Amino acid sequence: MRAIVVQEAGGPQVLELVERATPEPGHGELLVDVAAAGVNFIDTYQRSGAYPMTYPFVAGSEGAGRVRAVGAGVEDMAEGDLVAWAMVDGAGYASQVLVPADRAVPVPDGVDAETAAAAMLQGMTAHYLTESTFPLAAGDDVLVHAAAGGMGLLLTQVATAKGARVIGTVSTPEKAELARGAGAVDVIVYGRGDGGHDVDVAARVRELTDGKGVEVVYDGVGRSTFAASLDSLATRGMLALYGGASGKVDPVDPMTLNAKGSLFLTRPTLAHHILTRDELLRRAGEVFEWIRSGTVEFRIGGRYPLEDAGRAHEDLEARRTTGKLLLVP
Repeated sequence: MRAIVVQEAGGPQVLELVERATPEPGHGELLVDVAAAGVNFIDTYQRSGAYPMTYPFVAGSEGAGRVRAVGAGVEDMAEGDLVAWAMVDGAGYASQVLVPADRAVPVPDGVDAETAAAAMLQGMTAHYLTESTFPLAAGDDVLVHAAAGGMGLLLTQVATAKGARVIGTVSTPEKAELARGAGAVDVIVYGRGDGGHDVDVAARVRELTDGKGVEVVYDGVGRSTFAASLDSLATRGMLALYGGASGKVDPVDPMTLNAKGSLFLTRPTLAHHILTRDELLRRAGEVFEWIRSGTVEFRIGGRYPLEDAGRAHEDLEARRTTGKLLLVP
C-alpha cells in the first residue's frame, strides 16, 4: 500500500509518499480500500506542528472507500460495503487504511464515495454548528467567514435552508459569486475595497443589519477575522470559532464580551460532538439526507493524486481553492 507519511513537523514538503505493507485488521477493525480522502485545515495544523503529534504518522483523518477485510468481532459490516469516516487519526492519505468499525458510517444509496469523503468532517461540523452550538431559526442573521471555501459554502447552504439570512465574507469577486450561488444574501469582499481602502467588515455588517448586528458568526479563519467577528455581533450574540486558518487567536479578556453586549464565545470541535456511535450515526445520517434531498451540494474544488498531497496543502493554505479538496489514491 502507499501512504503519505510525516516524519517531522514542517511545510508541505514533509509530506512523503512511502510504500508500506498492507495491514491486517485487528479486533473491531476494518481494512478499507480508500476511494477518496478529505484534505482539511486540521491536516495542515498537524503537519506543521501547530497541533502536537507523535512522529511519524500517516497524514489525514477522513475518507471513504470499500471494505476489503473485516476484523474479528465486527458483525454489522461486510466486505464490499461502502463506508466513510472522519476524525480517525492515520486513516486518510493512503491507498488502504484501518478504521475502527465503530467509527465507520455506512454510506447510503444515492451518495457516491467522493461525495461521502467530502461530506463527513465538514458536513458534520456544519450540522453541530447549526443544530447544537447555535441552533439556527428562520429570520436569524448570520455572518459566515470564508463563505466560498468548503465549510463556508456548506454553512451558507445549510443556514439558508433553515431560513436564516447569510452575510458572507470572501477575498475576491469571483468567490463572491460562488457564495451568492450558495444562498448568501449579501457578500463582503474584504481586503481592498472599491475605493482602495481596507473594508471594515463589522461596519458593513452593521449597515446591512440596520445597526443591530448578527445573531451568530461562524468563524473558521481565526486571527485575522476575530476582532471583526466580535464587533459584528448583536447583543447576546454568539461567536462560534470553529477553526484557525489564519492562525491562533490571542487570549481574550472576558470583560470584552461584557462590554460588547454580553456576548457568547465558544471554540467547539467535531470530536466532542460525535463522542458516541449513536451521535456519530445521527449526525452523519442527517448530512447524507441533506445530500440525497438536494438541501446541500458538496462542491469538489480539487482532486489530487496521492503523490500531490503537498500541492494540495499549498493550495489550501494559500487560499487558492474553493470547495472541498480530495486526494484520490
